[in-house]
Amino acid sequence: MRDSVPPSLVLSSHVASAAGIGNLFAGNLKRKFRWREGNQTMWSLPPTDSVLHLLSLVAVAAQGMTAALAAGRRSMDWLGVCFLGCITALGGGTLRDLFLGHYPLAWVQNPIYLALAGGAAFLTILMARLVHRLKLAFIVLDAIGLVVFTMIGCDIAWQMDATLPIVIVSGMVTGCAGGVLRDVLCNDVPLLFRSELYASVSVVTGLFYATAFGLKLNAELWTVLTFVLGISFRLLAVRYKWEMPKFVFTEEEEREP
Repeated sequence: MRDSVPPSLVLSSHVASAAGIGNLFAGNLKRKFRWREGNQTMWSLPPTDSVLHLLSLVAVAAQGMTAALAAGRRSMDWLGVCFLGCITALGGGTLRDLFLGHYPLAWVQNPIYLALAGGAAFLTILMARLVHRLKLAFIVLDAIGLVVFTMIGCDIAWQMDATLPIVIVSGMVTGCAGGVLRDVLCNDVPLLFRSELYASVSVVTGLFYATAFGLKLNAELWTVLTFVLGISFRLLAVRYKWEMPKFVFTEEEEREP
């Protein structure tokens, strides 16, 4: 009975089996490739929002410069200034990535950020004596870093399908933590804990920026609007001494029956 089967039919069945296995293997490869491709796009900023990418480079340099100005008041050596610049510019994003489980870290994947932050800090050493109003420069540069890093933190959390509260907290950690690390290492009271609005600026900036996710607005236009809003809010808060209500509890009040 087996001899009656034509050789051509046996050969065609083997070819069909091989073709089926080949198609199955190709399909698995294609699915794996799509999964990896999806992961890569999920961990990066939207390619259409070139404005945010450009602002992120400006913010890294700006925070590196604020670190150099703060370090100069503490008479740090040049290497310490550059090191502090990297911590200030990249510390908030590093904490955000650790909290969210977002790997690889931004400066590990793109070491150019280390060079940019350290280079900006070193350049500030050379140019600081030419800047006559260092305090104003410090406030403006710090405001740029606060606002831009807040938007980046919100953007990354949103790409990870985080809820709105996590998106806002991610933006606040990214925007505020680097400056806190800078001030603590310089033995200063962090700007976050001083009188003018700071963390509140980050929260308002994050909320305004996050509305674009749900409304499907133009990414680049909304980034510019958010940047202008955040910078204006922070500088106006410094100029007019806008403050949050304070909790004051003195020893005299504690002793009262």
